[in-house]
Amino acid sequence: MSHLQGKTAVITGGNSGMGYEAAKKFSDLGANVVITGRNKEAVAQAAETLGVVGIVADQANLHDIDELVSQVKKAVGSVDVLFINAGVAAFAPVEHMAEDQFDNIMNVNFKGAFFTLQKFLPILREGASVINLSSINAYTGMPNTAVYAASKAAMNSLTRTAAYELAPRNIRVNSVNPGPVNTAIFGKLGMPEEAIKEFASAMQDRIPLKRFGEPEEIANLVAFLASDEASFITGAEYNIDGGINVNPLLQ
Repeated sequence: MSHLQGKTAVITGGNSGMGYEAAKKFSDLGANVVITGRNKEAVAQAAETLGVVGIVADQANLHDIDELVSQVKKAVGSVDVLFINAGVAAFAPVEHMAEDQFDNIMNVNFKGAFFTLQKFLPILREGASVINLSSINAYTGMPNTAVYAASKAAMNSLTRTAAYELAPRNIRVNSVNPGPVNTAIFGKLGMPEEAIKEFASAMQDRIPLKRFGEPEEIANLVAFLASDEASFITGAEYNIDGGINVNPLLQ
């Protein structure tokens, strides 16, 4: 199975979690892969392990995005697949959300993602695939996630608009909305370890399949959307959440 053979893919935030697994999957399917991330050491280690190109770039920094596009153009030329995966999360009630937290979430998850797409457009090939990483939090109204959820809802809105605007170039744009997934992001929420365990346990009980997703499962869906097998899919949002969003009223 090599349905990405010969394609060039760029994955932001590809040094860990779902981005890392997507990079591994893409590479296994024959793609030439470029990963990005903010942490120089993490990017270098991931790139060496995966056998891909690693470029340090902060998605919240527009200058970094410009430099990223320039380096990608020099390294690989045009791009067939752009997986805008980099993101951050910080949870707090509306009344306690600080301005710097708000700005950081929106700058990475939406502003940075928006301009990543914009600035890559000149080197996206005709018929390219863009996949935006969103979240089911865009819909759930989960307490303490107002800003994070808003940033992901904005990404889904961008997906629909960009899909229409880029259709004349046959560029497809889709969103992937994961539910709870086993990644290191839970350890970055600023919560005590015991609180994280309680949160994870309570969340797992609400999932019909009674488990968290695995990064590899998200990567499988992303790889499908990146491939020509999804050639008639654009402007779509795919929930991949173990069923948690099927009927929240009964959970």
